[in-house]
Amino acid sequence: MVKTIKRDKLRDVVATQIKSYIVAANMKSGDRLPTETELAERFGVSRLSLREATKALEFIGIVEARQGRGLTVGRVDMARVTEYLGFHPALQGVPSDELIDTRVLIETGVLPHVARRMAEDASIYESLNAINNSLRRARSLRRWVELDIAFHRGLIEASGLSPLLAFGDLLAVFFGRFRESVKMARWKQGIETHQQIIDALRAGEIAPAGDGLRRHIESHREPLRSGE
Repeated sequence: MVKTIKRDKLRDVVATQIKSYIVAANMKSGDRLPTETELAERFGVSRLSLREATKALEFIGIVEARQGRGLTVGRVDMARVTEYLGFHPALQGVPSDELIDTRVLIETGVLPHVARRMAEDASIYESLNAINNSLRRARSLRRWVELDIAFHRGLIEASGLSPLLAFGDLLAVFFGRFRESVKMARWKQGIETHQQIIDALRAGEIAPAGDGLRRHIESHREPLRSGE
């Protein structure tokens, strides 16, 4: 018995084929793709199915449809990727322990890049230090959460590895689950740890910065397990 492919599944298949075509052809942002008719013939689908696939890719910036130019390779819109992933139902059930592990991996992994760029540009330290000073003056948990997210996002951004920002923002959405349980003592300790991390990075001491950051992130694990 032959199984028919649902339209939404066909759209995903065609979208994957388009991405594979772009990679195989070593295409760059701004390069023109074949016409809709040519792509539909290449993939053996209708122009309607092809258009549904390109619309999905256009949403996150992989392709762009321009009047008079047809389809071109676009630039991925990291903000839209973050928005999509952050609220994707399949990710809402990810265990918090996995989120902590992922955050440790990403944030400690960028530290060598941050230290190198900080040595070249003093404003990076000044910016992170300013956020941490604002944290000291915070008087509400809501404001503290906003600034804490800004600090860690700033740390990732300081690496210069812009694709990682999407993952940093994604984690910030999920960490909203349990940051509301942060107590004042843990809040103050976190501020001091932030300071130790950026001071170590400014001194080029990556290992101590990484150890401090790892402990700082993993400090969320026990309250989650104990239900604090």
